[in-house]
Amino acid sequence: MYHPFSIIETLKTSWHIYKNNFVTIIVYSAITFILLSIFTVAIAFTVTPESFAATMLISFIIIFIQAYSTLGLYKLIFTVIDSEYYEFEFSQIVPTVKMVVSYLAVIFLLAFIITNYNIGVNMLETNPVVQDIIITVGTLGGLYLALRIMFFNNFIVDDHSGPLESLKQSFSLTKGYLLKIVSVLGIVLLLIAVPVYLSKIYAFISVAMLFSYPFVNIVLAVTYRKLVFSHSDIDDDVAETN
Repeated sequence: MYHPFSIIETLKTSWHIYKNNFVTIIVYSAITFILLSIFTVAIAFTVTPESFAATMLISFIIIFIQAYSTLGLYKLIFTVIDSEYYEFEFSQIVPTVKMVVSYLAVIFLLAFIITNYNIGVNMLETNPVVQDIIITVGTLGGLYLALRIMFFNNFIVDDHSGPLESLKQSFSLTKGYLLKIVSVLGIVLLLIAVPVYLSKIYAFISVAMLFSYPFVNIVLAVTYRKLVFSHSDIDDDVAETN
């Protein structure tokens, strides 16, 4: 291929984007974190656990806000990538309703599959051998599926794809790159796990998540873009893949 996927180049490009747009990305992440925290605390003091309908409604609102903030972060990342050589407006980083609906459709579809899988596993309690086999197969299959569809949100934001289309596109994009994707995920998990572990010892280190979380998502967005390069044999410039 004209531009084979490189983990080193992916990390270098991600750091370049993060460094050049540090203030913009951190400010967005901080505002989102504060708003979500305020909303969650407000709910904890206003909604009683006994109110099932209210709890379900609030849960859906939280999921919607989290989906909006997640897609907003990816919209921001792709915008700063594509606007490297010119200014961009605030409206360019706002996710559309279609994006949010597509994202939630995938999330609820996956939740439906996982819920029914767990119900099926629990029904096999009388046959522990078969249950263990199903759990093992299901776990391995679930991990494999997660790797193949992990870029669906990128397609929703970057390509305006629908829910099923984004899953299909991600499945196609990851073909032949699983080992390299696993390597990238290993680095991503390390960037998340280290601050989380250290924050249990030194609480103030938890603030580091405010900086590592957006960088992790930049790495995933750049990984997606560079996989597109490898499949399309186009010039390796993250700002020229749209």
